[in-house]
Amino acid sequence: MKHDSAPVPGGLLLLAAIVLVGLALRLFITGIGPLAADISLQTGLDLQGLSLLTLVPMFLMGALAFAGPTLQARVGARRSILVALAVLAVASLLRLFVWTGWQMVATAALLGLGAAVVQAMFPGVIKRHFPAHVSVVMGLYSAMLMGGGAVGAQLAPLIATATSDWHAGLAWMALPAFLALGLVARSLPADAQSVGGVSKTGALLRRPRTWLLMACFGLVNGGYSTAVAWLSPFYRDLGWSAPASGSLLAVMAVCQAGAALLLPLLANRREDRRPWLWLTLAMQVIGFLALVLRPEAAPFLWVAVLGAGLGGCFALLMIVALDHLPDPAEAGALSALMQGGGFLLAALPPWIVATLHNLTGGFTAGWTLHLCCAVVVAGLFWRMAPAGYARAMGRPFRTTTTTECGPHLPSSLGIQAINPGRSNR
Repeated sequence: MKHDSAPVPGGLLLLAAIVLVGLALRLFITGIGPLAADISLQTGLDLQGLSLLTLVPMFLMGALAFAGPTLQARVGARRSILVALAVLAVASLLRLFVWTGWQMVATAALLGLGAAVVQAMFPGVIKRHFPAHVSVVMGLYSAMLMGGGAVGAQLAPLIATATSDWHAGLAWMALPAFLALGLVARSLPADAQSVGGVSKTGALLRRPRTWLLMACFGLVNGGYSTAVAWLSPFYRDLGWSAPASGSLLAVMAVCQAGAALLLPLLANRREDRRPWLWLTLAMQVIGFLALVLRPEAAPFLWVAVLGAGLGGCFALLMIVALDHLPDPAEAGALSALMQGGGFLLAALPPWIVATLHNLTGGFTAGWTLHLCCAVVVAGLFWRMAPAGYARAMGRPFRTTTTTECGPHLPSSLGIQAINPGRSNR
């Protein structure tokens, strides 16, 4: 099969760019929770208003992901990613100068815009430039997303405390975005000729499997968006300080990163990812159930298990979407659409949980909601048998977890290179 990219020189530099981009894409989401009380005090945002700081970026990540194939076809992945990273950096810097709730929501919208475009493009970029090692590199990228969440949760309250200003606790996040921008500009090759990403969107949206992937991705990431929005306020209500609650969120994010890196490597031994997906859902059930029944018994253990379940499930679902189609452009379009519908769905739970909090006086109903969602997704995964990928996507072939054309990973990573054009089946 012919691919639309040549081997990428300097694969290690491109991997470094993937790491830095992943770190930059979650900082602004997880940094809000530990500072929520201070932000509310100065801006006047109530719980539902604060939920918009998570809801709006997640909504934009979903809505704009649908435009990913179109942007790639008309603008190109490289140029789109560079502009999006610039928007992310500038929006973070603007948080030094916001004083009202609506200004905070506006910067959240800009941050969501930048993150949305990058996230829509990156799975296709990974499949194109590392086609024989999608699981490894996607696991690395997913781990860095979660690792960025850990860094944001931990550093935001520490910097805010050190400077006595929550603005500084958020604005420093411009630095990794600017660094990622520079590294991507140096390492990501020029875009290949357009392959018609616009037409792929309509064809994929006519496939029920695309909507099934959206539903699974959205329900799982709804648990993530609720956790990063309300886990710190939940424990602050129990008497924890802002730095301590931030540490709890950081532990969750570190475990997300570890699972996002490790589970794809383990799951790569077989084509069927479902046993590992079910394991991640079992961990989510344990985590949310513990938050309902005994949140103060072993909080770091509970959030560690929950984080591992959320992070591992995120990474594996990204890989499953790419497994469905062998062509990088088509697989990237499917991943973008899965993220589009999924993030639209995942944007709502923080607001829903805030509403349930106002009605019940606590977060227990919200944790129970996500416990039920994990059980529902476990049932939906029965439909994800690899033998049905080709039929689900209307293809005459059966996809596999490896593809033709060589990876462009440096030999120093210990991964054997495969010559371009040679099958790895």
